[in-house]
Formats: sequence, C-alpha cells, structure tokens
Amino acid sequence: MKPPIHDLSPVPGRGGNRTNRPGNADVAEVDRQIAELVDRSTHELRLAWRQLYCTGPPLGLSRDLLIRALANQLQERTHGGASRSLRRRLQTLAGEFERGGASFDPGVVVKIGTTLVRQWRGRTHKVLVCEDGFEYEGQRYRSLSVIAERITRAHWSGPRFFGLTKRAGAAVGAEADR
Repeated sequence: MKPPIHDLSPVPGRGGNRTNRPGNADVAEVDRQIAELVDRSTHELRLAWRQLYCTGPPLGLSRDLLIRALANQLQERTHGGASRSLRRRLQTLAGEFERGGASFDPGVVVKIGTTLVRQWRGRTHKVLVCEDGFEYEGQRYRSLSVIAERITRAHWSGPRFFGLTKRAGAAVGAEADR
C-alpha cells in the first residue's frame, strides 16, 4: 500500500493565488502526483480524500471522480483556485438553477478586463469589468444594476441595461421560430 498523498493537506489562503506563479519543478511534481493517482487503490484514494477534507468521500462517488477531485485539489494548490468573482458567479447560477429547475439561462459571462459601453441621453458611459465587481467613473461597484440606476436615476436591471441579457419577448420569439 502506498503512503497517503501528503501534499493535499489544507493550505491557508486557498483560491485566487495569482501572484505566486509556480516554478517548473512544482508543476512537474504535481503532474507526477496526478499520474500516480491512477495507480492507487480505491481505498488509498478514499484515505487521501479523508486527509484532505477531514471527512469521508460522498457515498456513491466513483473511483474516477475521486481521482478527478484529488487531481483538481493538487492543481489548485499549485496554480491557485477559482477567483472570488467566479465562485460568486457559480453560487448565483446554482441558486438560479435550484429555484428555476432545469431550464435556466446562465446568460452572458463577461471576462475580467472587458469594457461595457452604453449610450444614454447623448452621453457615453463606460464600465470596466473587474475581478471583484465593476468600475465606473473611478468608483468600484459590486452590481451593474447600481451603476445603471446611477446613470438613469431609475431602477434598471444592470445586465439588461448594458445589453448582457435577452428580453423576455425576444426569447419567446426565438423559440417560436424553431
């Protein structure tokens, strides 16, 4: 029996480690460890899971998913995890999915660094998409709707104001064309 994977112990500050880029030696070591996961027994994989999460793996989790989850954790430890904005977006989508059933539209996802431009009453408004929200006229906002309301002085859906969502009527018409 091989020893448990010691590199999977929890690391403080996990997620979003974008400044400390790993060296080639670290990447090669992680690649080696991931390749070794396939050779481990299911029992050893479950022990590694227990070491990582301080609990057993979910019942019915296949060997393949155990390997994938452990490999993902090794990669996150080396390369950094998902950014806060991505985790927040995934939580929002999961909540929408749970409320709306299987037919939900994740909408347009804009990348960090994108500039949204909207003309309103003869003036051009530019919003920069940042990792932790949006920047408009030198100020940070977590919501596009707050920015849209500031521009129009009326309540607007921010994503709709900036053209990131379809109108309800447009979506119905598109389905009728099928």
